Amino acid sequence: MRSALVAALVGRADSRSRVRARRFLVGLSSDELQFMAEFLGACILESAGPQVSDFQQGRWRMVKNGSEHWELKMILLQEYLCCSGLDPAPRALKSDAR
Repeated sequence: MRSALVAALVGRADSRSRVRARRFLVGLSSDELQFMAEFLGACILESAGPQVSDFQQGRWRMVKNGSEHWELKMILLQEYLCCSGLDPAPRALKSDAR
């Protein structure tokens, strides 16, 4: 499962940044990789419509409230987004920063 998560996340990276993204991702735990994959999935689903967006926002509140390492995971997510050439502050991150 871990290698599938790394491959999927590397696949989302900008083509010029894939080597750097892979180096970053291989050092993370399966839990951290899953967190990033769930976040990117939520971003994709957010564009599908308001019902999906509402569901995902509720899911992120549950994850945030249930995770003792939420802040660390958010820092790792932002680092991944930067090193992969993706937008470092997607809408879901911006709206959660309040």
